[in-house]
Amino acid sequence: MTTDNHRGHGRNVSEDYLADRAKFIRLETLRLTRIAGAGHYSSTFSAAELFSALYYAHLRFDPSNPKWPDRDRFILSKGHAAIGLYPVLADLGFYEASKLDDFTRLGSSFGDHPDMKKIPGIDFSSGSLGHGLSVALGIALAGRMQGRSYRTYCMMGDGELNEGQIWEAAMAAGHFKLRGLVGIVDRNQLSIDGPTEKVMSVEPLADRFASFGWDVKRIDGHDLKVILETLDGLAPAGEGKPQMIIADTIKGRGVRHMELSLDWHVGNLVGADYEEAFEEISQGLKPFVKENA
Repeated sequence: MTTDNHRGHGRNVSEDYLADRAKFIRLETLRLTRIAGAGHYSSTFSAAELFSALYYAHLRFDPSNPKWPDRDRFILSKGHAAIGLYPVLADLGFYEASKLDDFTRLGSSFGDHPDMKKIPGIDFSSGSLGHGLSVALGIALAGRMQGRSYRTYCMMGDGELNEGQIWEAAMAAGHFKLRGLVGIVDRNQLSIDGPTEKVMSVEPLADRFASFGWDVKRIDGHDLKVILETLDGLAPAGEGKPQMIIADTIKGRGVRHMELSLDWHVGNLVGADYEEAFEEISQGLKPFVKENA
């Protein structure tokens, strides 16, 4: 069982270890996509360091007791990135890793989006985007009413910020002063329809959340040192401003030809393309260089 200090559920983990786990998340995403025949590569790759820091170094939970009342809650509002979260939960002992070998197959508990009724460690069954922050708001309110100290985290994609329900929840969170609510925006710059600023601009994003009464921090979402410092600096649950982390990321990070490409929101690598992507991820992140820069 984890301690109350919100660091590593008893583990003292290094940045190198977390970088290795982010690599593991990307490699497992490749493997599970090959099993399914299609998968969300780029939306998961942008969140790999965030998943790693949250689950291996920060969130409070107990894999042997997934419904522990004082666990932190994590709402994956961008549920199509669940393909990267499933291997993490298996790695941490919520279930046997072999259960993922029939990912998306008939009879499997593991679908493209997570099902909280079938998968230990999942706190919200996502599907249609835009609902997560409202659900997290309700869970955070429940924690306050019950006198519990857990935090409620909600990871959103920047494309789903087009949904009006997100902003209703943002307004309510500020009104109720839910300091135990932590929003995380994976600001990877692209939605399935194109660049977010062309489809429906979300900037100035920090100012918008601040205007709803949130304490906002904007960080490099691939810099593990910065991610850990930001998570460690979060205020405990209680009355005060809800907390928002805007994580600037690269959609498709880790495979050069996928980075900031509209072609890999959903896809399937086969043959030599699969092997090349596997090798590139295995070698680790390289400096990002925007094409035609």
